[in-house]
Amino acid sequence: MRKRLIAFFVAVMAVAAQSVACTSVIVGKDASVDGSVMCTYSCDSYGTFHPMYHFPAAKHEKGEMLKIYDRDTRVYHGEIPEAPITYNVVGNMNEWQVTIGETTFGGRSELIDTTGIMDYGSLMNVALQRSKTAREAISVMTSIAETYGFNSSGESFTICDPNEAWIMEMVGCGIGSKAVAWVAVRIPDNAISAHANHTRIHKFDQKDKKNVMFSKNCIKFAREKGWYTGKDADFSFSKAYSPVDFGKLRYCEARVWSFFNHFADGFDKYLSYAMGENPDAEPMPLWVVPNKKLSVQDVLNVLRDHYEGTPMALDNDPGQGIYEAPYRPTPLSYEYNGKKYFNERPISTQQSAFVWIGQMRAHMPREVGGVLWFANDDSNMVPFTPVYCCNTDVPACYKEEGCDAVTFSMDNAFWVCNWVSNMVYPRYSMMMPTLAAVRDSLQTDYLTNQPKIEAEALSLQSANPYQAVAFLTAYSNEKGAQMISAWRNLATKLIVKFNDGLCKTEKDGKYQFKKGGFQTEFTRPGYGEKTTKFLIEQTGERFAIPAWSESKH
Repeated sequence: MRKRLIAFFVAVMAVAAQSVACTSVIVGKDASVDGSVMCTYSCDSYGTFHPMYHFPAAKHEKGEMLKIYDRDTRVYHGEIPEAPITYNVVGNMNEWQVTIGETTFGGRSELIDTTGIMDYGSLMNVALQRSKTAREAISVMTSIAETYGFNSSGESFTICDPNEAWIMEMVGCGIGSKAVAWVAVRIPDNAISAHANHTRIHKFDQKDKKNVMFSKNCIKFAREKGWYTGKDADFSFSKAYSPVDFGKLRYCEARVWSFFNHFADGFDKYLSYAMGENPDAEPMPLWVVPNKKLSVQDVLNVLRDHYEGTPMALDNDPGQGIYEAPYRPTPLSYEYNGKKYFNERPISTQQSAFVWIGQMRAHMPREVGGVLWFANDDSNMVPFTPVYCCNTDVPACYKEEGCDAVTFSMDNAFWVCNWVSNMVYPRYSMMMPTLAAVRDSLQTDYLTNQPKIEAEALSLQSANPYQAVAFLTAYSNEKGAQMISAWRNLATKLIVKFNDGLCKTEKDGKYQFKKGGFQTEFTRPGYGEKTTKFLIEQTGERFAIPAWSESKH
């Protein structure tokens, strides 16, 4: 078993280095339509190949040790004692529906303890294998980090179970310290929250032992470093450990603002802050009570957000290209004639390696209650398939067999989904409706069938939980296979339908041929309305057809 553990962690650490570019949103159980706690994780990691891992429950002998390899670099850091029992883990959710995500905020670089054993990814994985509740996961993560040291930069963690949702923020205490400073705040059941690569916890109620936890050195350490001099009650974790700059507002807090703006009234008052116009503006609250209850579909829609309908929308400048794409190239900032400029950074982004929505339900047996809606690649470009927390296997298309970051495979979702999306990006307005039709058809099918599938699973579970697990495992694997098959077909359709910039005409799913059956019927879409308007405004009469050519001779 020890060898299997080591192999698993080596595989997890084989992921290429992540950039600080992830997004996590949180929905309390009384803020959701079905009473579920929901959270998300968009792993936006610039070139990373990332499969879905499964680690079965196991028992370990006394004295058995677990080797820790850094998630991003694969560097061996050391080892820690194994737990007597570890739980089944599928992706970022375990069999008790405990779910953990993260975003990196970086913070003060001098706080990284390069001698520490635990990096952020190892903390998440160890906690998932050892925790039955979110509170227990917080205890596992903090106690291990305080014992063995934390060698990552500042991290915000989403830590949820079927009853509670928490945000925990953590920094190391410098080289050789083997210590961390941290704070964890429970999100109210009727609220929503988010974090996106910047610290979200400012002042916190230090007397609320039920909903707030923090390290003994949380404030003291900041005082010792000279980063805080005020009253304990006014202490802001964010201001002390991750001072604000333009990027942390416009690239990071703006994504949180966009999520809140969808479901909370009056968020225009935080727009100046989110846009980085005024660093001294009032920060957004850690959580808000939404003006409606959210469904899985609502959360999914948020993950496809590009600031539509806001001053940060990506559909009103030349960067969108002639096919009106709501994407911008990286890096986020660039220079021209000695002056620095920036690109917007929305929630949906092309560099996502994987995205998931965790759905945790306390009113159901755990075999059925925990669902990880998973997708490789950009959340706007793919359907999310259901994978249940007690599954004994994961869909073959999400595994890493036979491929990696530079080895393409037609059987792997990461590569097939990237293949499709990278065809669509350059001709977005032309091709995206075709992609969206397939995406939405599959997604609707998965969400619509969820009650029926789970009712059957519950019936099996009442007689034998193992039968329910086997049933849901088979179902999840079937949906994964269905998705990648549909996406392979979509890839070839995009080539055929839009070859050379044409759009071949379809009727009832079949291409229409001209008389004789040799040439297909087609349209030539040309520019979209926005591009046409911009082109004419910028070029004036340069491309105007002379009046004489319109005369009737």
